[in-house]
Amino acid sequence: MLFSAALDVDVVAHESADEVTVLLDLAAPAAPTTERAPAAFQVVLDRSGSMSGRPLEGAQQALAGVIAQLAPSDVFGVVAFDDDAQIVVPAGPLTDKQRITDRVRAVTPGGCTDLSSGYLRGLQELRRATRSAGIRGGTVLVVSDGHINVGMRDHDGFAAVTAKAAADGIISSTLGYGDGYDESLLSVIARAGNGNHVFAADPDAAGAAIAGELDGLLAKSVQAVTLTVRYVPQVKSLAMYNDLPAHQIGDGEVMIELGDLYGEESRKLLLRLNVDAIAALGLTQLATLELRYVETGTLTEHTVTLPISVNVVPGDELGDRVPDPVVRSEKLYQEGQQAKLEASRAYEAGDLAAGAAHLARSRASIEAAVLGAPPEVAGSMADDLALIDQIASQATTLGTARMSKMSRDSYHSGNRKRGRT
Repeated sequence: MLFSAALDVDVVAHESADEVTVLLDLAAPAAPTTERAPAAFQVVLDRSGSMSGRPLEGAQQALAGVIAQLAPSDVFGVVAFDDDAQIVVPAGPLTDKQRITDRVRAVTPGGCTDLSSGYLRGLQELRRATRSAGIRGGTVLVVSDGHINVGMRDHDGFAAVTAKAAADGIISSTLGYGDGYDESLLSVIARAGNGNHVFAADPDAAGAAIAGELDGLLAKSVQAVTLTVRYVPQVKSLAMYNDLPAHQIGDGEVMIELGDLYGEESRKLLLRLNVDAIAALGLTQLATLELRYVETGTLTEHTVTLPISVNVVPGDELGDRVPDPVVRSEKLYQEGQQAKLEASRAYEAGDLAAGAAHLARSRASIEAAVLGAPPEVAGSMADDLALIDQIASQATTLGTARMSKMSRDSYHSGNRKRGRT
């Protein structure tokens, strides 16, 4: 795993309040080329009445492709839910692919939407099957097109369940289908579960998202990636721009969960350290970063440490600091992502004008970010600007529900999984 850091400023004033932004770059090793270990993939499929027709048929077609791609030794299961949960395919090895495909294609639409019963039953199935097969962890993929109208709806409750599953190596990803699902809830599940949240407007997009989730599962090169930041007392606060699960595990010690990375995946993280009253002049270490992960091919645990230091000088010697343009660019970009999230929330509340204002602010920030971005990053930022323009131009025709979901989907890829390639 490659791991590097860059600071926007590396000189701070003696005994004064200051701020240092740290850009971290991670690159996972290639996926194992030898025969891979068995994987586990559990689908929790919404079969409520609103999934009738093309939505359900598209999901069934995509799952048939998943079954064909998995190996007989892989664990696969499907739980469908409407008013309650039903096991369509008991989680287990794919010993008879045709029979399992036929069971998936036999799912019919039902009644209301009780996501909690489906998700909890899916977790039970995955845990049972992986214990039996000797597999650690796996992926639960929730596919839903509706707002929850039965069962548990509390966001914190869902987050607690998915976070516990993530601690056991089970990733929870969500696919929101069409304009009617609850993007806030599905995003919470994915965030706490260290997974992905994707918006699919139609069956083709849903099929691609389901296939993409499987591809990521089968190409994992590192698992259980965590970043622990240990900072000195002079660091008064630590903040993270990326919306990832983080835990205060001691005084001056925070652990950030990054989940799993697939082969040669690149990721970017942005931290902000607020410092004050540094008494010692000269080179001073502000923090130590500790990256821990398990290499998938060998199940070997690795630890990489990286010091974060600055030069402390008298205030009258500080001069005119020029922030590192690459770090400043990433900071502007992430401020644009935050504005995009606020746009999604405004659209979700039905406020078209506020959503448009947040989107405009997002565009201005990202446009400024492009100016200092290196060529390999500027292209993706320009693509982001084009997407914002596309979303904004369709506001009056698509309506606030679709606008909210498109904005949230774009935020997820630009913030939580920033830099993923």
